[in-house]
Amino acid sequence: MDGVTRQAPPVLADQGFFWVGVEREERAGGLMAAGQMFVQYMVPAVRQHALPVVMVHGGGGQGLDYLGTPDGRPGWATAFLRHGYAVYVVDRTALGRSPYHPDLHGSLGPPPSYGLMRGRFVAPELTPDAYPQAALHTQWPGGTEPGDPVLDQFMAGQGPSVADLARVHADIQRCAAALLDRIGPAVLVTHSAGGSFGWLAADARPGQVRAILAVEPQGPPFAAAPGGELSWGLTAVPMRFDPPAATPGEIGRELRAAPRPYLQDCFVQAEPARQLPNLRDVPVAVVTAEASWKAAEDHGMVDFLRQAGVPVEHLRLEEHGLRGNGHMMMIERNSDEIAALLCDWITRRTA
Repeated sequence: MDGVTRQAPPVLADQGFFWVGVEREERAGGLMAAGQMFVQYMVPAVRQHALPVVMVHGGGGQGLDYLGTPDGRPGWATAFLRHGYAVYVVDRTALGRSPYHPDLHGSLGPPPSYGLMRGRFVAPELTPDAYPQAALHTQWPGGTEPGDPVLDQFMAGQGPSVADLARVHADIQRCAAALLDRIGPAVLVTHSAGGSFGWLAADARPGQVRAILAVEPQGPPFAAAPGGELSWGLTAVPMRFDPPAATPGEIGRELRAAPRPYLQDCFVQAEPARQLPNLRDVPVAVVTAEASWKAAEDHGMVDFLRQAGVPVEHLRLEEHGLRGNGHMMMIERNSDEIAALLCDWITRRTA
């Protein structure tokens, strides 16, 4: 948008797109394609890292959450390209450039309202039921009232998700496996409701997922979520546990007290905890912003993963000098600085 300082775009060696996970369903009108996931890829001319980065958006978003910001700056995809990574940006099934039809994908949840999105992402500090960390939010890149061009650009890209969480996660696992089968080993950057992509991809293709940056992943463990519940702890569909669990009810759970004020109690497994063998060799970072509502609960995800034998770190942005961010940190004012922190983590953990 006007007033944004622009750098020259990165030079690419290759770019393009494809779909993975295409299923075929016979309907009254004939044989239909369904369940597909759109993938856009960009390869820098000067590639400094062998592993590509796959970027997975959250609930009602789409891949454009990584392609640019609502105030007109380049997004994380460009930032990672500048750091020498090949980048794959997906639009999950039935979202963005992955076509949706109710006969093929089921019904949708409600569309997001300005009020809901302001309270969650834009101006939580101005809402009547603001959580304590909301007062720290300073990084939203525009105005906060309907009619502000930055807010309108943000809202224009948000939409409803398929209402059945188990179906969403089944599509994620199938498409994640198909993508890794095509591109080979990769690092995954997931966000919010896209967090299950990381756990399910590593479970389905453990040798292909070399690291996961879970940016405020859907949770905390065992929580209710739009369209269902994380009944398997991290997901609404089965994962491989050791000892095995045939049903979610076999995974015992207990409430663990919050470690300090302004954090919430979260469920973890009852001891002795089952392990997640397909994630035990996958470095994971749970990335949490200072002023997000997730700041109060992401420690529960870290506790669950650690308990299950996963090598996980908790990257709290404020502990790295990155203050004032909310849940949509990839589009906020200091998004490039956050991207640099994540790129540094990848380099250290995959060297």
